[in-house]
Amino acid sequence: MLSVLPPFLGACTLVAAAPGPSTVLIIRHSLRSRRAGFATVLGNETGVLVWGLCAAFGLTALLAASQLAYDVVRIVGAAVLVWFGVQALRAAARRGPDPERAAAGEDAAVTPWAAYRAGLGMNLANPKAAVFAMSFLPQFVPSGAPQLPAMAGLAALWAVYEVGYYGVYVWFVDRLRSVFGRAAVRRRLEAVSGGVLVALGVRMALEG
Repeated sequence: MLSVLPPFLGACTLVAAAPGPSTVLIIRHSLRSRRAGFATVLGNETGVLVWGLCAAFGLTALLAASQLAYDVVRIVGAAVLVWFGVQALRAAARRGPDPERAAAGEDAAVTPWAAYRAGLGMNLANPKAAVFAMSFLPQFVPSGAPQLPAMAGLAALWAVYEVGYYGVYVWFVDRLRSVFGRAAVRRRLEAVSGGVLVALGVRMALEG
């Protein structure tokens, strides 16, 4: 197993670096507060772990094999993306946050638990994440190693590694809070993230 760790972690870095809806949501919630950002990361990585364990047990193969099941998850996922996007656009359209609350880095509308559920829901609603886990993890199982425990271990390592990776995003946004915390900047970022999420949701709904 030790021999596969360097290429596996390198691949995990490339996967995490690829922009996607989860990254957008993490950054958006990090603008609200550091706790909300980290909670979103933990929710997203719980989803990564769930899909990884499903792949280890062969359950994601059922999703890949059934067009109906895949389409159902795809449409639900598209609706989730559009919902989050609309929420961001509505936030951008509203007036800026209260100065004292913004200075304290708080936002009563996004609690850590709500952010965690949002991150988890975003990941679990993406059928591509399930199919990707099924094709990604087996490539790094050493020859002769027991498939189930090896894939489960890799899934756990993948999730833990991404907690650290995306934690850097949260830290970076928090360090630049003096810039990102300005009402005008936050409204623009909310508008951009909302537009991106809506576009990704529409694309997911339209693709077969």
